[in-house]
Amino acid sequence: MRGSEKLAKRTLRKVPGLRRWFPGLGMFSDYRPRWLAKDLGAGAVLAALLVPAGMAYAEASGLPAINGLYATIAALVVYSIFGPSRILILGPDSSLVPIVAATVIPLAGGVDSRAVALAAALAGLAGLFCLIAGVAHLGFLTDLLSMPIRVGYLNGIALTLFVGQLPKLFGFSAPGENLPGQLAGFFEGVGAGEVNTTALLLGLAALVTILAPLRLAPRFPGILVAVAGTTAAVIVFDLAETGLSVVGRLPSGLPALSFPSIGTGDLPTLLGAALAVALITMADASVLSRSLAAREGRHVDADQELVAVGSANLFSGLFAGMPVSASNTRTPVAEAAGAKSPLAGLAGALLVAAMLLFVPNALGSLPSVALAAVVISASFRLVDIKTVATLARTRRSELAICLVTTVGVAVLGAISGIGLALALAVLSFLWRGWRPHSAELVHVGGLEGYHDYDRHPEGQRIPGLVLFRFDAPLFFANADLFRRQVLDLVDEVAAADWVVVTAEPITDVDSTAAVMLEELFLELQDRGASLRFAELKGTVRDGLDRFGLVEKIGPDRFYRTIEQAVEAFQNEAT
Repeated sequence: MRGSEKLAKRTLRKVPGLRRWFPGLGMFSDYRPRWLAKDLGAGAVLAALLVPAGMAYAEASGLPAINGLYATIAALVVYSIFGPSRILILGPDSSLVPIVAATVIPLAGGVDSRAVALAAALAGLAGLFCLIAGVAHLGFLTDLLSMPIRVGYLNGIALTLFVGQLPKLFGFSAPGENLPGQLAGFFEGVGAGEVNTTALLLGLAALVTILAPLRLAPRFPGILVAVAGTTAAVIVFDLAETGLSVVGRLPSGLPALSFPSIGTGDLPTLLGAALAVALITMADASVLSRSLAAREGRHVDADQELVAVGSANLFSGLFAGMPVSASNTRTPVAEAAGAKSPLAGLAGALLVAAMLLFVPNALGSLPSVALAAVVISASFRLVDIKTVATLARTRRSELAICLVTTVGVAVLGAISGIGLALALAVLSFLWRGWRPHSAELVHVGGLEGYHDYDRHPEGQRIPGLVLFRFDAPLFFANADLFRRQVLDLVDEVAAADWVVVTAEPITDVDSTAAVMLEELFLELQDRGASLRFAELKGTVRDGLDRFGLVEKIGPDRFYRTIEQAVEAFQNEAT
């Protein structure tokens, strides 16, 4: 081992903070020589996918294709330093395209330089949000995006991407900021005879080449073959002369470090979009990195993951890029190609950079319709019908959230769709707490413990004793419901002397509920019954103590178990 490598290892061992904040460097310090060939090979495979994907997602976002490559290079280089995951691949992604497009295109007004500045600013702001979340240990915010919301969001994105790319697949362009507008623009173009037959045939051929092998030969490089084949067809048959749109010569070299120039009037729109981008990016990176780590029996620092993703977006913005996220399509490619470390992603980035430096015109004849085929194929892979069907069988309320998210994203746009879905999720949560399950508990012969009377109507009540279970925290929205259910049960059970709340499911009691309990205690007392509790959590009892309820109800009326409460009742009754 060379002296410089030994020095690097000793430095990383002596300064634990370096491994904490620069885990990628820590992985390189433990690098094994036998991994090199596999990482370089995986990097070459990745580069072949990174170029068309980066260009395609940039164009779909309303940006010049080159800016997708700038973002790809910046994201992979930065993640190789800050990223805690071994082979996570970052770059422009289909899940972010509608948000970027909906933000950039209206503000840019058709001016490429302004679109580039806006996208770069959006990436930088999203990166700052992710960085703040990582440093502040706010990774739990990704929990706001539940599985039904994520599936609904991706299904909506898939529908939006597919419809949005149809005009390009048919060889023309059409306006439209949401699904209805895109559909209207597409059908107007078709009706006006704007379809380019050559583009359509070439696009369909590319699409079949990408999608057909997915089941039969998953490792077949469909995107690479489609890109190479359509480019060759353009060159051999001189199709550019027929009006077919091609990428054209890319700018030579790499972008310089610069701060995007935007107006203060753009900030309100950019901040809202950046928050949505950050939330989606955080969720994507968190889920994907945890999945990879679980397969290897490893643990990934979720907060460091946010720092890494945030840094990648920040640097993407500083180098004329666009928002980036963890890629659900390119990461599995790297894994299947044998990637062992962050060097695979770094090698892919360096190959893309080398292309821009030395052969910028290599993809000049790549038809835009091939890039549309790449995006459309990605939209097909985003659709998750299986989960929707499972929700339809098992959880109708979450199915509704999923479908509303899909429709909201497609019709209202990604940002509004996410906001609507989050609002529905919160309302659904509140509804479950507002109207939770409750039960009268009875003794069932042959079974230990006490059980729900509705499920065991053969169960026996203990005369004079009401056992009541309420399966939710007690708070302002359900306090009155709790009171009414207890009193109704007391009316149903003749001569009730004790009402024992079996309180194990109650995790909190707010001030409104505390006032209600005091009123209920007095009401029951007027009826000749006493209010008691069993299995109340210590933290909840502490809260009741602060409200003065423990003293008012009586400390001796709180029991550790239901059995103790029943035994105390029977002893008093005899």
